[in-house]
Amino acid sequence: MQKQNILFNLDDTLAYCNRYFNQVIGEFADQMTIWFDSITKEEIEQKQLEIDLESINEHGLTSERFPESFVGTYHYFCGLTGKEKNTSDIEFLRELGFKVFKIPVEPIPFMNETLQQLKEAGHQLYLHTGGDEANQRRKITQLELTTYFEHRIFISEHKDTTALSNILKTIDADPERTWMVGNSLKTDIVPALEMSINAIYIPAEQEWEYNMVEVKVKPQRAFLTLHSLQEVPDAIHKHIMEEDQFKNNFSSNSFNVYNQKEDGDNFFI
Repeated sequence: MQKQNILFNLDDTLAYCNRYFNQVIGEFADQMTIWFDSITKEEIEQKQLEIDLESINEHGLTSERFPESFVGTYHYFCGLTGKEKNTSDIEFLRELGFKVFKIPVEPIPFMNETLQQLKEAGHQLYLHTGGDEANQRRKITQLELTTYFEHRIFISEHKDTTALSNILKTIDADPERTWMVGNSLKTDIVPALEMSINAIYIPAEQEWEYNMVEVKVKPQRAFLTLHSLQEVPDAIHKHIMEEDQFKNNFSSNSFNVYNQKEDGDNFFI
């Protein structure tokens, strides 16, 4: 079997992430409706999301931007309603925002089994995760992911096509034998398709609006949608077998055409 380079995303591909952010955002919105009883939870959550996405576009996937989106939302509604800003309120919101980075990380079912199966098959596994170094390293350590990825770990605050391109150059990857596995259309799948490598999309349990974009890039190689992490090894191995069979058939057909041409030429001599 031809060995592959397989890059995995971390958050919501190998371990749960959005569920904890949504939990803390819910706590934030509940508190805000106490301070601003004329504003709905939906309005608060929408404004927080808007501020958070603006910050990502400017600063990348840093941890600080999330608590600051709570503070920014608070400032916005203070200005809108005329409420006096309170320093203790602001500090409370910052602490609440940082709470999400202290929650023990939980692996998605079959994470270890999937990675172990691919490792034993001889494939080279890489981790490409978005976020700041400290928080992502915390998760990597808790999940003991170096067991599978060793030093082949890349952390990008701006996780995009440029970041993926740099990684592919660093590992000198053959696009035909390279895969990106992830839940984010924006930061995993579109960059993979733009770099003409194979892609596997596994939709998250709860998706973040930031990750949802329209895929307008025409795939040059395999582009699969799976519904479970444990489907990945079989899907990749099936693709390898189909590719090998196609190449063998093509070579055989080319040989037969050549022989037929030679026979034809001899006939007319």
